[in-house]
Amino acid sequence: MKWLLFIALLLPGISFSKDLFQENCASCHGANRLGGMGPALLPENLSRLKKADAAAMIRNSRPGVQMPGFQEKLQPSEIAILVDLIYSPVSPAPAWGEAEIRASRVVYKTTRSEKPRFAADPLNLFIVVEGGDHHVTILDGDRLEPIHRFASRYALHGGPKFTPDGRYVFFASRDGWISKFDLWNLQMVAEVRAGINTRNAAVSADGKYVAVANYLPHSLVLLDENLKLVKSIPTLSRVSAVYDAAPRRSFVVALKDVPELWEVSYDPRAEPIAAGLVHDFRLKEGAFVPGFLNPRRTVLQDVLDDFFFAPGYRELIGAQRDGKRGQVVQLDVRRVIASVELTGLPHLGSGISWEWRGRRVMATPNLREGVVSVIDVADWKLVKQVPTLGPGFFLRSHEATPYAWVDSMMSPQGRDTLQVIDKQTLEVVARLRPEPGKTLAHVEFDRYGRYVLASLWEQDGALIVFDARTLAEVKRIPMKKPIGKYNVYNKITRSDGTSH
Repeated sequence: MKWLLFIALLLPGISFSKDLFQENCASCHGANRLGGMGPALLPENLSRLKKADAAAMIRNSRPGVQMPGFQEKLQPSEIAILVDLIYSPVSPAPAWGEAEIRASRVVYKTTRSEKPRFAADPLNLFIVVEGGDHHVTILDGDRLEPIHRFASRYALHGGPKFTPDGRYVFFASRDGWISKFDLWNLQMVAEVRAGINTRNAAVSADGKYVAVANYLPHSLVLLDENLKLVKSIPTLSRVSAVYDAAPRRSFVVALKDVPELWEVSYDPRAEPIAAGLVHDFRLKEGAFVPGFLNPRRTVLQDVLDDFFFAPGYRELIGAQRDGKRGQVVQLDVRRVIASVELTGLPHLGSGISWEWRGRRVMATPNLREGVVSVIDVADWKLVKQVPTLGPGFFLRSHEATPYAWVDSMMSPQGRDTLQVIDKQTLEVVARLRPEPGKTLAHVEFDRYGRYVLASLWEQDGALIVFDARTLAEVKRIPMKKPIGKYNVYNKITRSDGTSH
Protein backbone atom coordinates (compact mmCIF):
# COMPACT_ATOMS: atom_id res chain seq x y z
CA MET A 1 0.00 0.00 0.00
CA LYS A 2 2.81 2.47 0.88
CA TRP A 3 4.50 1.84 -2.47
CA LEU A 4 1.21 2.44 -4.29
CA LEU A 5 0.74 5.71 -2.46
CA PHE A 6 4.32 6.75 -3.23
CA ILE A 7 3.89 5.97 -6.92
CA ALA A 8 0.50 7.75 -7.03
CA LEU A 9 2.05 10.89 -5.62
CA LEU A 10 4.99 10.81 -8.03
CA LEU A 11 3.12 9.90 -11.21
CA PRO A 12 0.17 12.19 -11.98
CA GLY A 13 -0.94 9.87 -14.77
CA ILE A 14 -1.94 7.17 -12.29
CA SER A 15 -5.56 7.67 -11.19
CA PHE A 16 -5.10 6.32 -7.69
CA SER A 17 -6.94 9.24 -6.10
CA LYS A 18 -9.89 8.80 -8.47
CA ASP A 19 -10.01 5.09 -7.67
CA LEU A 20 -10.07 5.92 -3.97
CA PHE A 21 -12.93 8.32 -4.58
CA GLN A 22 -14.92 5.86 -6.69
CA GLU A 23 -14.56 3.12 -4.10
CA ASN A 24 -15.38 5.17 -1.02
CA CYS A 25 -17.26 8.33 -2.01
CA ALA A 26 -18.94 8.11 -5.42
CA SER A 27 -22.04 6.19 -4.34
CA CYS A 28 -23.20 9.20 -2.28
CA HIS A 29 -21.38 12.17 -3.82
CA GLY A 30 -21.61 11.15 -7.47
CA ALA A 31 -18.99 9.69 -9.79
CA ASN A 32 -18.31 13.18 -11.15
CA ARG A 33 -18.35 14.80 -7.66
CA LEU A 34 -21.50 16.76 -8.52
CA GLY A 35 -23.42 15.31 -5.59
CA GLY A 36 -26.16 12.77 -5.09
CA MET A 37 -27.45 11.70 -1.71
CA GLY A 38 -24.47 13.64 -0.37
CA PRO A 39 -23.37 17.16 -1.37
CA ALA A 40 -21.21 18.11 -4.34
CA LEU A 41 -17.48 17.93 -3.61
CA LEU A 42 -16.01 20.76 -5.66
CA PRO A 43 -13.73 23.66 -4.71
CA GLU A 44 -16.62 26.07 -5.32
CA ASN A 45 -18.79 24.26 -2.77
CA LEU A 46 -16.03 23.74 -0.20
CA SER A 47 -14.74 27.31 -0.02
CA ARG A 48 -15.96 27.70 3.58
CA LEU A 49 -14.52 24.38 4.76
CA LYS A 50 -10.83 24.22 5.64
CA LYS A 51 -8.86 21.23 4.35
CA ALA A 52 -8.09 20.10 7.91
CA ASP A 53 -11.81 20.10 8.70
CA ALA A 54 -12.55 18.16 5.53
CA ALA A 55 -9.97 15.55 6.54
CA ALA A 56 -11.54 15.32 10.01
CA MET A 57 -14.98 14.83 8.43
CA ILE A 58 -13.70 11.97 6.26
CA ARG A 59 -11.90 10.42 9.20
CA ASN A 60 -14.52 10.75 11.94
CA SER A 61 -17.77 11.93 10.32
CA ARG A 62 -19.93 13.90 12.78
CA PRO A 63 -23.21 13.48 14.64
CA GLY A 64 -26.46 13.84 12.73
CA VAL A 65 -25.22 12.90 9.25
CA GLN A 66 -25.48 9.65 7.29
CA MET A 67 -21.84 9.59 6.19
CA PRO A 68 -19.74 7.07 8.15
CA GLY A 69 -16.24 7.76 9.42
CA PHE A 70 -13.41 6.15 7.43
CA GLN A 71 -10.66 6.07 10.03
CA GLU A 72 -10.79 2.27 10.24
CA LYS A 73 -10.73 1.84 6.47
CA LEU A 74 -8.41 4.55 5.13
CA GLN A 75 -4.86 5.46 6.04
CA PRO A 76 -4.10 9.14 6.88
CA SER A 77 -2.18 9.39 3.61
CA GLU A 78 -5.21 8.12 1.68
CA ILE A 79 -7.46 10.65 3.39
CA ALA A 80 -4.98 13.38 2.44
CA ILE A 81 -5.14 12.25 -1.20
CA LEU A 82 -8.95 12.41 -1.14
CA VAL A 83 -8.87 15.90 0.36
CA ASP A 84 -6.51 17.10 -2.37
CA LEU A 85 -8.81 15.57 -4.99
CA ILE A 86 -12.04 17.21 -3.80
CA TYR A 87 -10.34 20.61 -3.62
CA SER A 88 -9.09 20.32 -7.20
CA PRO A 89 -11.16 21.62 -10.16
CA VAL A 90 -13.12 19.22 -12.32
CA SER A 91 -12.04 19.29 -15.95
CA PRO A 92 -13.90 19.82 -18.15
CA ALA A 93 -16.04 22.11 -16.00
CA PRO A 94 -19.28 20.37 -14.99
CA ALA A 95 -22.49 21.31 -16.78
CA TRP A 96 -25.94 21.66 -15.28
CA GLY A 97 -28.47 22.75 -17.85
CA GLU A 98 -32.21 22.72 -18.35
CA ALA A 99 -32.41 18.96 -18.90
CA GLU A 100 -30.57 18.24 -15.65
CA ILE A 101 -32.71 20.73 -13.72
CA ARG A 102 -35.96 19.21 -14.98
CA ALA A 103 -34.78 15.66 -14.30
CA SER A 104 -33.82 16.50 -10.71
CA ARG A 105 -37.25 17.75 -9.62
CA VAL A 106 -38.96 15.71 -6.90
CA VAL A 107 -42.55 16.15 -5.73
CA TYR A 108 -43.41 14.59 -2.37
CA LYS A 109 -46.68 13.01 -1.31
CA THR A 110 -48.36 15.34 1.16
CA THR A 111 -51.63 15.55 3.05
CA ARG A 112 -52.91 19.10 2.70
CA SER A 113 -54.84 20.93 5.41
CA GLU A 114 -56.23 24.44 4.99
CA LYS A 115 -55.31 25.46 8.51
CA PRO A 116 -52.13 25.02 10.58
CA ARG A 117 -51.64 21.70 12.35
CA PHE A 118 -50.48 23.41 15.53
CA ALA A 119 -51.79 25.97 17.99
CA ALA A 120 -49.02 28.54 17.55
CA ASP A 121 -49.44 31.81 15.65
CA PRO A 122 -48.28 30.88 12.11
CA LEU A 123 -47.01 34.42 11.53
CA ASN A 124 -44.87 34.47 14.66
CA LEU A 125 -42.91 31.35 13.82
CA PHE A 126 -39.13 31.37 13.59
CA ILE A 127 -37.38 29.24 10.97
CA VAL A 128 -34.06 28.23 12.55
CA VAL A 129 -31.32 26.90 10.25
CA GLU A 130 -29.02 24.61 12.25
CA GLY A 131 -25.74 24.21 10.39
CA GLY A 132 -24.23 21.89 12.97
CA ASP A 133 -26.16 18.84 11.83
CA HIS A 134 -28.04 20.19 8.79
CA HIS A 135 -31.51 20.47 10.28
CA VAL A 136 -34.23 23.10 10.42
CA THR A 137 -36.28 23.83 13.55
CA ILE A 138 -39.67 25.52 13.51
CA LEU A 139 -39.95 27.60 16.69
CA ASP A 140 -43.08 29.05 18.31
CA GLY A 141 -42.28 32.76 18.72
CA ASP A 142 -44.78 33.26 21.57
CA ARG A 143 -43.95 30.29 23.78
CA LEU A 144 -40.32 30.21 22.57
CA GLU A 145 -40.41 26.44 22.17
CA PRO A 146 -39.69 24.20 19.14
CA ILE A 147 -42.74 22.63 17.49
CA HIS A 148 -41.02 20.68 14.67
CA ARG A 149 -37.56 19.71 13.44
CA PHE A 150 -36.51 18.09 10.16
CA ALA A 151 -33.36 17.24 8.20
CA SER A 152 -32.35 19.74 5.53
CA ARG A 153 -30.12 19.62 2.50
CA TYR A 154 -26.41 20.05 3.11
CA ALA A 155 -25.18 23.59 3.86
CA LEU A 156 -28.31 25.67 3.52
CA HIS A 157 -27.86 29.33 2.74
CA GLY A 158 -28.86 31.21 5.86
CA GLY A 159 -31.71 33.18 4.28
CA PRO A 160 -34.91 31.23 3.56
CA LYS A 161 -37.61 33.08 1.61
CA PHE A 162 -41.39 33.05 2.11
CA THR A 163 -44.54 33.28 0.04
CA PRO A 164 -46.55 36.49 0.71
CA ASP A 165 -49.01 34.72 3.04
CA GLY A 166 -46.20 33.13 5.05
CA ARG A 167 -47.44 29.60 4.43
CA TYR A 168 -44.54 28.28 2.36
CA VAL A 169 -40.82 28.72 2.85
CA PHE A 170 -38.10 28.09 0.25
CA PHE A 171 -34.57 27.04 1.14
CA ALA A 172 -31.46 27.14 -1.05
CA SER A 173 -28.46 24.90 -0.37
CA ARG A 174 -24.94 25.77 -1.42
CA ASP A 175 -24.92 22.83 -3.85
CA GLY A 176 -27.97 24.03 -5.71
CA TRP A 177 -31.00 22.35 -4.15
CA ILE A 178 -34.13 24.48 -3.80
CA SER A 179 -36.65 23.07 -1.31
CA LYS A 180 -40.28 24.13 -0.77
CA PHE A 181 -41.69 23.45 2.70
CA ASP A 182 -45.30 23.83 3.88
CA LEU A 183 -45.21 25.57 7.27
CA TRP A 184 -48.87 24.84 8.01
CA ASN A 185 -48.67 21.10 7.35
CA LEU A 186 -45.00 20.77 8.40
CA GLN A 187 -44.17 18.83 5.23
CA MET A 188 -41.69 19.09 2.40
CA VAL A 189 -43.59 19.76 -0.82
CA ALA A 190 -41.01 19.65 -3.63
CA GLU A 191 -37.31 19.99 -4.41
CA VAL A 192 -35.25 20.71 -7.51
CA ARG A 193 -31.55 21.14 -8.13
CA ALA A 194 -31.15 24.50 -9.89
CA GLY A 195 -27.35 24.57 -10.00
CA ILE A 196 -24.13 23.08 -8.70
CA ASN A 197 -22.91 26.01 -6.61
CA THR A 198 -25.68 28.40 -5.59
CA ARG A 199 -25.46 31.72 -3.77
CA ASN A 200 -29.05 32.51 -2.83
CA ALA A 201 -32.66 32.53 -3.98
CA ALA A 202 -35.50 35.05 -4.02
CA VAL A 203 -39.29 34.67 -4.15
CA SER A 204 -41.43 37.10 -6.11
CA ALA A 205 -43.87 39.35 -4.23
CA ASP A 206 -46.81 37.50 -5.79
CA GLY A 207 -45.36 34.11 -4.81
CA LYS A 208 -45.39 32.85 -8.40
CA TYR A 209 -41.65 32.71 -9.15
CA VAL A 210 -38.40 31.69 -7.51
CA ALA A 211 -35.11 33.13 -8.83
CA VAL A 212 -31.85 31.30 -8.13
CA ALA A 213 -28.38 32.90 -8.33
CA ASN A 214 -25.63 30.45 -9.35
CA TYR A 215 -21.85 30.58 -9.25
CA LEU A 216 -21.69 27.28 -11.13
CA PRO A 217 -22.82 27.12 -13.81
CA HIS A 218 -22.91 30.87 -14.49
CA SER A 219 -26.67 31.25 -14.61
CA LEU A 220 -29.81 32.80 -13.23
CA VAL A 221 -32.53 30.14 -12.97
CA LEU A 222 -36.23 31.02 -12.85
CA LEU A 223 -38.67 28.50 -11.37
CA ASP A 224 -42.41 28.64 -10.86
CA GLU A 225 -44.06 28.30 -7.44
CA ASN A 226 -44.07 24.49 -7.81
CA LEU A 227 -40.34 24.47 -8.63
CA LYS A 228 -40.89 23.70 -12.30
CA LEU A 229 -38.25 25.23 -14.55
CA VAL A 230 -39.41 28.38 -16.34
CA LYS A 231 -36.07 29.32 -17.90
CA SER A 232 -32.34 29.21 -17.26
CA ILE A 233 -30.56 32.41 -18.28
CA PRO A 234 -26.82 32.00 -18.98
CA THR A 235 -24.56 34.79 -17.73
CA LEU A 236 -21.01 35.88 -18.48
CA SER A 237 -20.28 35.92 -14.77
CA ARG A 238 -20.92 34.27 -11.49
CA VAL A 239 -24.19 35.56 -10.03
CA SER A 240 -23.45 36.84 -6.54
CA ALA A 241 -26.96 37.77 -5.36
CA VAL A 242 -30.61 38.03 -6.40
CA TYR A 243 -33.27 39.93 -4.45
CA ASP A 244 -36.95 40.66 -4.96
CA ALA A 245 -37.87 44.31 -5.56
CA ALA A 246 -41.54 43.95 -4.65
CA PRO A 247 -42.88 47.40 -5.64
CA ARG A 248 -41.18 47.04 -9.04
CA ARG A 249 -42.45 43.47 -9.55
CA SER A 250 -38.95 42.40 -10.49
CA PHE A 251 -35.82 40.58 -9.40
CA VAL A 252 -32.58 42.56 -9.18
CA VAL A 253 -29.39 40.63 -9.83
CA ALA A 254 -25.74 41.38 -8.91
CA LEU A 255 -22.99 39.93 -11.11
CA LYS A 256 -19.67 39.19 -9.47
CA ASP A 257 -17.28 39.36 -12.43
CA VAL A 258 -18.65 42.08 -14.73
CA PRO A 259 -19.71 45.69 -13.94
CA GLU A 260 -23.40 45.18 -14.60
CA LEU A 261 -26.65 44.98 -12.67
CA TRP A 262 -29.63 43.11 -14.08
CA GLU A 263 -33.33 43.60 -13.49
CA VAL A 264 -35.74 40.82 -14.45
CA SER A 265 -39.40 41.83 -14.44
CA TYR A 266 -42.06 39.26 -13.55
CA ASP A 267 -44.82 41.71 -14.52
CA PRO A 268 -46.51 40.38 -17.71
CA ARG A 269 -47.16 44.01 -18.69
CA ALA A 270 -43.48 45.00 -18.56
CA GLU A 271 -42.36 47.19 -21.45
CA PRO A 272 -40.23 45.61 -24.21
CA ILE A 273 -36.46 45.86 -23.89
CA ALA A 274 -34.35 47.36 -26.68
CA ALA A 275 -31.17 45.69 -27.93
CA GLY A 276 -28.22 47.05 -26.01
CA LEU A 277 -30.15 46.83 -22.75
CA VAL A 278 -30.49 43.06 -23.11
CA HIS A 279 -27.84 40.57 -22.04
CA ASP A 280 -28.05 38.76 -25.38
CA PHE A 281 -25.53 40.63 -27.56
CA ARG A 282 -26.58 38.71 -30.67
CA LEU A 283 -29.59 40.99 -31.03
CA LYS A 284 -29.38 43.48 -33.88
CA GLU A 285 -29.67 47.20 -33.21
CA GLY A 286 -33.31 48.24 -33.24
CA ALA A 287 -34.52 44.82 -32.10
CA PHE A 288 -36.72 44.39 -29.04
CA VAL A 289 -37.48 41.47 -26.72
CA PRO A 290 -40.35 41.13 -24.23
CA GLY A 291 -39.72 42.78 -20.87
CA PHE A 292 -41.35 39.85 -19.07
CA LEU A 293 -38.74 37.47 -17.55
CA ASN A 294 -35.87 38.89 -19.63
CA PRO A 295 -32.91 40.67 -18.00
CA ARG A 296 -32.53 44.42 -18.51
CA ARG A 297 -28.89 45.49 -18.16
CA THR A 298 -27.51 48.47 -16.25
CA VAL A 299 -23.83 49.13 -16.98
CA LEU A 300 -21.89 50.25 -13.89
CA GLN A 301 -18.54 51.80 -13.04
CA ASP A 302 -17.46 48.86 -10.89
CA VAL A 303 -18.56 45.35 -10.04
CA LEU A 304 -21.13 45.16 -7.26
CA ASP A 305 -20.84 42.24 -4.87
CA ASP A 306 -23.92 43.00 -2.77
CA PHE A 307 -26.50 45.74 -2.36
CA PHE A 308 -29.26 47.30 -0.25
CA PHE A 309 -32.55 48.77 -1.54
CA ALA A 310 -33.51 52.27 -0.48
CA PRO A 311 -37.16 52.73 0.58
CA GLY A 312 -39.34 52.76 -2.52
CA TYR A 313 -36.94 50.45 -4.37
CA ARG A 314 -36.02 53.10 -6.95
CA GLU A 315 -32.41 53.25 -5.78
CA LEU A 316 -29.97 50.79 -4.35
CA ILE A 317 -26.54 51.11 -2.81
CA GLY A 318 -23.92 48.54 -3.69
CA ALA A 319 -20.38 47.78 -2.57
CA GLN A 320 -17.29 46.25 -4.15
CA ARG A 321 -14.71 43.89 -2.76
CA ASP A 322 -11.91 46.45 -3.20
CA GLY A 323 -13.32 48.42 -0.28
CA LYS A 324 -12.95 51.88 -1.84
CA ARG A 325 -16.48 53.23 -2.13
CA GLY A 326 -20.13 52.41 -2.64
CA GLN A 327 -22.25 53.11 -5.70
CA VAL A 328 -25.83 54.35 -5.73
CA VAL A 329 -27.77 53.06 -8.74
CA GLN A 330 -31.05 54.62 -9.87
CA LEU A 331 -33.01 51.70 -11.31
CA ASP A 332 -35.45 53.76 -13.42
CA VAL A 333 -32.76 55.63 -15.36
CA ARG A 334 -30.33 52.66 -15.08
CA ARG A 335 -27.21 54.55 -14.10
CA VAL A 336 -25.01 55.42 -11.11
CA ILE A 337 -26.16 58.69 -9.54
CA ALA A 338 -23.85 58.96 -6.51
CA SER A 339 -20.93 57.41 -4.70
CA VAL A 340 -20.77 56.81 -0.95
CA GLU A 341 -17.80 56.92 1.38
CA LEU A 342 -17.71 53.26 2.39
CA THR A 343 -14.36 51.67 3.12
CA GLY A 344 -13.63 48.12 4.21
CA LEU A 345 -16.30 45.66 3.09
CA PRO A 346 -19.82 46.70 4.10
CA HIS A 347 -22.25 43.79 4.40
CA LEU A 348 -25.08 45.58 2.64
CA GLY A 349 -27.21 42.45 2.36
CA SER A 350 -27.58 42.71 6.15
CA GLY A 351 -28.49 46.39 6.10
CA ILE A 352 -31.49 47.89 7.93
CA SER A 353 -33.15 51.32 8.02
CA TRP A 354 -35.00 53.61 10.43
CA GLU A 355 -36.12 57.22 10.99
CA TRP A 356 -33.42 59.45 12.51
CA ARG A 357 -34.11 63.12 13.27
CA GLY A 358 -36.93 63.17 10.74
CA ARG A 359 -34.80 61.58 8.02
CA ARG A 360 -34.53 58.04 6.76
CA VAL A 361 -31.13 56.42 7.28
CA MET A 362 -29.77 52.99 6.49
CA ALA A 363 -27.01 51.20 8.36
CA THR A 364 -24.70 48.33 7.56
CA PRO A 365 -22.10 46.30 9.46
CA ASN A 366 -18.63 45.78 7.99
CA LEU A 367 -16.86 42.50 7.26
CA ARG A 368 -13.37 44.04 7.43
CA GLU A 369 -13.61 46.94 9.87
CA GLY A 370 -15.09 47.38 13.34
CA VAL A 371 -17.76 49.92 12.36
CA VAL A 372 -21.44 50.27 11.58
CA SER A 373 -21.90 52.82 8.78
CA VAL A 374 -25.01 55.03 9.02
CA ILE A 375 -26.01 56.72 5.74
CA ASP A 376 -28.68 59.31 4.92
CA VAL A 377 -30.62 57.86 1.97
CA ALA A 378 -31.86 61.27 0.82
CA ASP A 379 -28.45 62.69 -0.05
CA TRP A 380 -26.34 59.53 0.38
CA LYS A 381 -24.00 61.22 2.84
CA LEU A 382 -22.27 59.29 5.59
CA VAL A 383 -23.89 60.32 8.89
CA LYS A 384 -21.61 58.42 11.23
CA GLN A 385 -19.30 55.45 11.63
CA VAL A 386 -20.33 53.79 14.90
CA PRO A 387 -17.28 51.95 16.31
CA THR A 388 -17.70 48.30 17.33
CA LEU A 389 -15.44 45.64 18.84
CA GLY A 390 -14.50 44.33 15.41
CA PRO A 391 -15.83 43.26 12.00
CA GLY A 392 -19.41 41.97 12.14
CA PHE A 393 -21.82 40.15 9.89
CA PHE A 394 -25.37 40.94 11.03
CA LEU A 395 -27.30 44.05 12.06
CA ARG A 396 -30.92 43.83 13.23
CA SER A 397 -33.66 45.96 14.79
CA HIS A 398 -37.46 46.30 14.92
CA GLU A 399 -39.97 49.13 14.61
CA ALA A 400 -41.00 48.63 18.26
CA THR A 401 -37.52 49.08 19.75
CA PRO A 402 -35.16 52.06 20.08
CA TYR A 403 -32.14 49.80 19.58
CA ALA A 404 -30.18 48.15 16.80
CA TRP A 405 -28.10 45.08 17.61
CA VAL A 406 -24.84 44.12 15.90
CA ASP A 407 -22.31 41.32 16.36
CA SER A 408 -18.53 41.35 15.97
CA MET A 409 -18.29 37.70 15.05
CA MET A 410 -15.41 38.24 12.60
CA SER A 411 -13.19 39.58 15.40
CA PRO A 412 -11.17 37.27 17.69
CA GLN A 413 -11.62 39.76 20.54
CA GLY A 414 -15.26 40.66 20.06
CA ARG A 415 -16.85 37.53 18.62
CA ASP A 416 -18.56 36.72 21.93
CA THR A 417 -20.21 40.13 22.34
CA LEU A 418 -23.38 41.75 21.00
CA GLN A 419 -23.40 45.54 20.89
CA VAL A 420 -26.64 47.47 21.34
CA ILE A 421 -26.83 50.82 19.51
CA ASP A 422 -29.31 53.60 20.32
CA LYS A 423 -30.89 54.44 16.96
CA GLN A 424 -31.22 58.16 17.81
CA THR A 425 -27.93 58.95 19.56
CA LEU A 426 -26.01 56.50 17.34
CA GLU A 427 -24.00 55.40 20.35
CA VAL A 428 -23.35 51.93 21.76
CA VAL A 429 -25.37 51.81 24.98
CA ALA A 430 -24.77 48.19 26.03
CA ARG A 431 -22.53 45.23 25.36
CA LEU A 432 -23.85 41.74 26.09
CA ARG A 433 -21.43 38.84 26.66
CA PRO A 434 -23.50 35.89 27.89
CA GLU A 435 -20.97 33.17 26.98
CA PRO A 436 -17.35 34.44 27.10
CA GLY A 437 -15.10 32.99 24.42
CA LYS A 438 -17.97 31.60 22.30
CA THR A 439 -19.19 33.08 19.00
CA LEU A 440 -22.40 35.09 19.25
CA ALA A 441 -24.17 36.23 16.08
CA HIS A 442 -27.34 36.84 14.08
CA VAL A 443 -30.01 38.58 16.09
CA GLU A 444 -33.68 38.40 15.07
CA PHE A 445 -36.78 39.88 16.73
CA ASP A 446 -40.17 38.28 17.19
CA ARG A 447 -43.07 39.87 15.29
CA TYR A 448 -43.93 42.24 18.15
CA GLY A 449 -40.41 43.35 19.00
CA ARG A 450 -40.69 41.90 22.52
CA TYR A 451 -37.91 39.33 22.30
CA VAL A 452 -34.48 39.27 20.69
CA LEU A 453 -33.09 35.87 19.68
CA ALA A 454 -29.34 35.55 19.18
CA SER A 455 -27.34 32.56 17.96
CA LEU A 456 -24.69 30.95 20.10
CA TRP A 457 -22.83 29.85 16.99
CA GLU A 458 -21.30 26.64 18.33
CA GLN A 459 -21.80 22.95 17.57
CA ASP A 460 -23.54 22.51 20.91
CA GLY A 461 -25.00 25.98 20.75
CA ALA A 462 -28.29 27.63 21.56
CA LEU A 463 -30.69 30.41 20.83
CA ILE A 464 -30.22 32.96 23.62
CA VAL A 465 -33.43 34.93 24.15
CA PHE A 466 -33.23 38.49 25.49
CA ASP A 467 -35.96 40.87 26.61
CA ALA A 468 -35.81 43.62 23.97
CA ARG A 469 -36.66 46.35 26.50
CA THR A 470 -34.54 45.43 29.53
CA LEU A 471 -31.82 43.51 27.60
CA ALA A 472 -32.00 40.77 30.27
CA GLU A 473 -31.54 37.13 29.24
CA VAL A 474 -34.88 35.26 29.27
CA LYS A 475 -33.96 31.68 28.33
CA ARG A 476 -31.76 29.42 26.21
CA ILE A 477 -32.99 26.94 23.63
CA PRO A 478 -30.39 24.26 22.72
CA MET A 479 -29.51 24.15 19.00
CA LYS A 480 -26.79 22.67 16.79
CA LYS A 481 -24.85 25.70 15.52
CA PRO A 482 -27.89 27.86 14.67
CA ILE A 483 -26.50 29.90 11.79
CA GLY A 484 -29.69 31.91 11.38
CA LYS A 485 -33.28 32.36 12.48
CA TYR A 486 -36.02 34.14 10.57
CA ASN A 487 -39.38 35.43 11.78
CA VAL A 488 -42.22 34.86 9.31
CA TYR A 489 -44.08 38.09 10.01
CA ASN A 490 -41.01 40.33 9.91
CA LYS A 491 -39.94 38.81 6.61
CA ILE A 492 -43.24 38.92 4.74
CA THR A 493 -44.03 42.47 5.93
CA ARG A 494 -40.48 43.58 5.04
CA SER A 495 -39.74 45.00 8.47
CA ASP A 496 -37.25 47.89 8.45
CA GLY A 497 -35.26 46.03 11.08
CA THR A 498 -34.39 42.91 9.10
CA SER A 499 -32.79 42.13 5.76
CA HIS A 500 -35.06 41.60 2.78
